Amino acid sequence: MKFSCEKYLLQNACSISSRAAASKSPIPALEGLLLEAGACLKITGYNLKEGIFTSVEADIEVPGAIVLNARLFGEMIRKLPDGIVTVQADENKNVHVKCGKSEFNFIGLDAEEYPEMPEVDGVNTISLPQNILRSMINQTIFAVSDNDVRPIYTGTLFEIEENELTLVSVDGYRLAKRCEKIESGQLENCSFVVPGSALTDVERICTDEEAPVQISVGAKHISFVMGETTLISRRLEGEFLNYKRSIPDSFRYLIKVERSELMSVIDRVALIINEKNSNPVRMVFGDGNIDCLCVTPIGKAEDVCSCEGSGEDLEIGFNDRYMMDALKAAAKDELYLCLNTASSPCVIKAADESDAFTYMILPVRLRAGA
Repeated sequence: MKFSCEKYLLQNACSISSRAAASKSPIPALEGLLLEAGACLKITGYNLKEGIFTSVEADIEVPGAIVLNARLFGEMIRKLPDGIVTVQADENKNVHVKCGKSEFNFIGLDAEEYPEMPEVDGVNTISLPQNILRSMINQTIFAVSDNDVRPIYTGTLFEIEENELTLVSVDGYRLAKRCEKIESGQLENCSFVVPGSALTDVERICTDEEAPVQISVGAKHISFVMGETTLISRRLEGEFLNYKRSIPDSFRYLIKVERSELMSVIDRVALIINEKNSNPVRMVFGDGNIDCLCVTPIGKAEDVCSCEGSGEDLEIGFNDRYMMDALKAAAKDELYLCLNTASSPCVIKAADESDAFTYMILPVRLRAGA
């Protein structure tokens, strides 16, 4: 095998595919990238749960395939000088990489040792702009659980109903929902759960442009096609939370706030919170203001956020990080904090009553005098 490629293109392709390469595996080939030189150069990373392959333009002199250690080859390409990179591998898997005056010689692995990636047997497909999908993932991924006790919640629910795509993430303490109308696709009403780790990679691969991403749904796997790059991931199996029943549909109090002001107040009050002293932020919803207070062994912090409406001095405790994550993800400057009681969840919606996003945060029980 022998090919030549512009360093920038090769580096970018390796960076994308390496996201799916295993960091440690009993199968050495999975710690590598599969390079296949044919009509074009195809680079694949795969860890048995998720696979990414991308194609890049290259001058193919001798077709062939080889597996190269992802970390070593990626760093090697990154540190090469700008210019044309030539990669050559002989029958004994001896690899020679050259760019300008820089040269490397090392041993690769037989491409036959690389496991075959699954094919998505999907008939259902949907297409939407990359910037829209990227935004939807960004506004929900923070609420994905990192606890493997309930594996289904380590992913995000994709639900399609009547030409509307809804993404929902939950972790037992909070919920994030984002909706978007879709125009093109052959996807019937259905739902499936995609691992959060795969969605993180999809978000990074997607651009801020309106180029389409095609999603194909199979019985066990799902694929995302973004230009020359394809990501294939297994679906998570299990019963996902019935989010429609979990989100209250009526509220006693609607408190209108400026997102940036509330974020600044919580950020200041939370300065005395750390991993050892993870006390909640106590919020008292008065008439035209929200008093925020936090007491930890480090000290005491107080601040006030102006608002529209009154909560009749309702007092609720919240995890500062959960509240900040929701506020950061919200895409509107003015928000409604929808409340009922001190023990019921707080729902955050856009003040203009658009239903594109909804965030729900469970309160933290407050100790008397704390």
